Amino acid sequence: MAVTQRADKQEIKATQHASGEARTLAEAMPRLILEARRIAATVIHGLHGRKRAGPGENFWQYRRFLSGEPARRVDWRRSARDEHLYVREQEWEAAHTVWLWADRSPSMHFKSHLAQESKLERCLVVAFAVAEVLVQAGERVGIPGLMRPTGSRNVLDKMANAIVHDVTERPSLPPAFAPSSLAEIVVVSDFWSPTPELRKMFSQLSASGAHGHTVQIVDPAEETFPYSGRVEFIEPEGAGSITAGRAETWKAEYETRVAQHRAAIRAETDKLGWSFTIHRTDRTATELLLALHARLGAPPPGAIVSGRSRVAGQVGGRA
Repeated sequence: MAVTQRADKQEIKATQHASGEARTLAEAMPRLILEARRIAATVIHGLHGRKRAGPGENFWQYRRFLSGEPARRVDWRRSARDEHLYVREQEWEAAHTVWLWADRSPSMHFKSHLAQESKLERCLVVAFAVAEVLVQAGERVGIPGLMRPTGSRNVLDKMANAIVHDVTERPSLPPAFAPSSLAEIVVVSDFWSPTPELRKMFSQLSASGAHGHTVQIVDPAEETFPYSGRVEFIEPEGAGSITAGRAETWKAEYETRVAQHRAAIRAETDKLGWSFTIHRTDRTATELLLALHARLGAPPPGAIVSGRSRVAGQVGGRA
């Protein structure tokens, strides 16, 4: 979906995929880490460990029985109330793992004249800020296929080093792996991958019962399609280019296809009880961090929580 207009040198540069960009990213890391720490500080005050399922004495919530689980885990008294099977979960106030995936594929380098920064820079700032908030709250953070979960206070330095020294050409979506059922997954990407690839990713990551959050980072030009006249659009990941004689006539069809693509993503996330957030790079990173802060640690939709008040959506909030 990322587009480039020949007349705009800045947008052309955003589609380049070369070693020079890797050096630029390494040079930008100190600034991105500083920005991440700054916005994390806006929500980090007063955080402490989150409640979740695990070994413990206090009831937390009922959840749906998952195929493949031992039958002894079924709470038959609760299940007798309707046609579904339920498992009784207890509270566990220990650290758990949050897996963070920041899309670093070529399309993320895009930056139009309408944006404050590239999609890649915003993606990394948000991932770093989320990691900072979680570690301060006593959690562990990992990067699938790149960094083992850690609760180290210098987690941002570890993440930055892992990313800068990663020589593998990473795809848009996280690799297949098996998170525990108690883990949470945060995928930050532009999500312009084909719908079948997205469905496959959701199926793999949710197979264990892990809860997830998806964030679509988009440039405002990808939302508003501010092009007119003769424009050459270049697909940054090798699919070629196409020239429009009157680009403005494509706007309505483009917006329709974007809406259809997002509807497909939302259908998948809704089915799994995952969250789906859209964020434009002309908005502030703090705004997105606050939105994620409200979702991380909240019970999935449909979870039957105990009668005691649980502060849904507060990272570090005690019930």
